[in-house]
Amino acid sequence: MEKAILAGLETDAPRGSSLHTMRELAQLAQTAGAVPVAEMIQSRSRPDTAYYLGKGKAEELKLVAAETGADLVIFDDELTPTQIRNLERLLNVRVVDRTALILDIFAARAQSREGKLQVELAQLTYLLPRLTGRGTELSRLGGGIGTRGPGETKLETDRRRLRKRISDLQAEIEEIKKHRLLHRQARKKNAIPAVALVGYTNAGKSTLLNTLAAADVKAEDRLFATLDPTTREVALPGGGSFLLTDTVGFIQKLPHHLVAAFRATLEEVTAADLLLHVVDTAHPQAERQMAEVTSILRDLGAEMLPVLVVFNKMDLPEASRQYHLLARHYPENVAVAATSGRGTGELLAAVERILRQEDRQLDLLIPFTQAGLLSLVRRYGRLEAQEYLPEGIRIRAVLPARWAEKIQREL
Repeated sequence: MEKAILAGLETDAPRGSSLHTMRELAQLAQTAGAVPVAEMIQSRSRPDTAYYLGKGKAEELKLVAAETGADLVIFDDELTPTQIRNLERLLNVRVVDRTALILDIFAARAQSREGKLQVELAQLTYLLPRLTGRGTELSRLGGGIGTRGPGETKLETDRRRLRKRISDLQAEIEEIKKHRLLHRQARKKNAIPAVALVGYTNAGKSTLLNTLAAADVKAEDRLFATLDPTTREVALPGGGSFLLTDTVGFIQKLPHHLVAAFRATLEEVTAADLLLHVVDTAHPQAERQMAEVTSILRDLGAEMLPVLVVFNKMDLPEASRQYHLLARHYPENVAVAATSGRGTGELLAAVERILRQEDRQLDLLIPFTQAGLLSLVRRYGRLEAQEYLPEGIRIRAVLPARWAEKIQREL
């Protein structure tokens, strides 16, 4: 495994925030396959334009790199091309910033064709302005963190060819976007409610999906264990069902290249009828993570969607201690332990209540020639009474507004 030094700044941000992001940077480095061997934090009001750290601190970092035999230095912010170039010349080791590190993890995790296309687009968009002055360094055929994905194929250092590849990727992703739109329109036509799981990475979204839908989504206790979105149908306790989609986890300083590239996937969030904001209640920075998720949802244009906060990992002592402090700010919340299934019954009941806030009471006569509509009522609503008459079947039922409208149109 590669040895990495972690470097960051203590700015005028809220007290303790740099320690949290540096701890998270260590987790990201380990996820990518590196072993942090040292850490350096400098107090500065703003990054140095040439070296990010001050020149003296950068010189000190060079000594630490030599003493530890580090293979690379990972910085806790996105660096400019000039900063990367200056630092690599000074330190004589590879320099990777937080953005490149996250993109590297995504490149290693992407399994589907869609995921691979989106990650490659994000990586190439990140690398394009960094071509100037780097020459053959960009080929980086030696391997290691920051070199996966397009970096392994010499990166096509000619700018024209690189822009052409970016254009091709954008066109392919646009086709994926259209395909997703057609799927969403079909779901809307079929009147199946859509619910999306959102939350900080490693909050337990995939585990919750597996529990609710008996799915087999990969769920591990590590950052970005799941990259490709997965959708499963989940039954509601009172009848009917909804589609539950697991989305990629959010994180502080989420690279804008990644958000832009994954726009087609993240639109699944904005198209949902309800968001389940899954929280790692045991995490010491749970409140800060919740704020970060809320901020990203706002950037995506999803701030007006109904949100049910799901306080997860309630089987851990730390979660029990923090729950009451966190929950008082979020009246719409449910406490669960996704691994054991504890609280999922209450969660489904809450989802049903929210989805059916606009339910309609129907009193209809269904002709025998359209008896198939009765199966729709049973599947997506609650049949309260039925009576067989010579002219058809009289029913009294409660259905979501969309299904009520659909059935009335069919009659």
